[in-house]
Amino acid sequence: MARKNLLEGLADLHEDSGTAPAYPMRGAGKSLVRSLDELAKQADKYLEGEAIIELDPAQIEGSFVKDRISDDDGEYQDLLEAIRVRGQDTPILVRPHTKVDGLYQVVFGHRRVRAARDLGRKVRAIVKAIDDRSHVIAQGQENSARANLSFIERALFAKRLDDLGYGREVISLALSANAASVSKMMTVAERISANVIEKIGSAPGVGRERWIELSLLVGKFANSGKVSEVLSTDGFDALPSDERFSSLYKALNRTARPVRKAEVSTQKAKWQPRDKAVQAEIKNTGKAFSLSMKAKNAGRFGEYLSRNLDALYEQFLKEGSKGD
Repeated sequence: MARKNLLEGLADLHEDSGTAPAYPMRGAGKSLVRSLDELAKQADKYLEGEAIIELDPAQIEGSFVKDRISDDDGEYQDLLEAIRVRGQDTPILVRPHTKVDGLYQVVFGHRRVRAARDLGRKVRAIVKAIDDRSHVIAQGQENSARANLSFIERALFAKRLDDLGYGREVISLALSANAASVSKMMTVAERISANVIEKIGSAPGVGRERWIELSLLVGKFANSGKVSEVLSTDGFDALPSDERFSSLYKALNRTARPVRKAEVSTQKAKWQPRDKAVQAEIKNTGKAFSLSMKAKNAGRFGEYLSRNLDALYEQFLKEGSKGD
């Protein structure tokens, strides 16, 4: 007898539930290994107790959200040879196509589909009707457990989910990462264009901190023309992905020093009238300005300022024009 649908819990999660990721990724190696082991077990549960059928690879389309930069690597060749010799050990997970009868979409296992297609064989699969949200969570969690996606592939996957309108909770669940880790992934994927990332490739040997450094270098105005110059250099595409990353990094970082985000100097000041009925604290970074007040007349004075913001701003513009 087939067991209860093990993806049902995913579909029941609400966007605003605030649920923390079930398996947040930690820095310590031991915790990471434990997390991946638990994720592998969870991925197995998606398939456990379900009927396995054989499908023609021609009936199967890829996921609606891409999670890998490229499959042309040694790992795929190893997988292809293993399936050629002993067959497909683990079934893939697919769902019925949302628009075309008789077709399916891969939830996870797209490399096994490609291998079956290349070998001219049918692919062993489990079919489950799940919604888009459950689809991306299952896809991301299985890949976190098994696919050894590089940092930048995870970052691109997060960005694609964000572009599709999924909230940070879903992205955290899909990547089994905490909010801080997802935020760093998103920052890198936003600073470096997808075209540049695709040109560099998955860079499996490059971790988060180096990608963050590269994103800061790419964002410098002085480097705006150098990026395309390096990417179009003869022989760049022939380099292994890690070396393509290093080539661009070295070209942009002439000092050969670790890159850190420049700290924004914050100007702080305090103000108080003669009657001391208001105490104000002022912070100004140049791009952000905050004014907080307390004491007896803070609320009333704050409301007065709010009512007169239009007039104050008009006065500011007039005084500024006089100085031009």
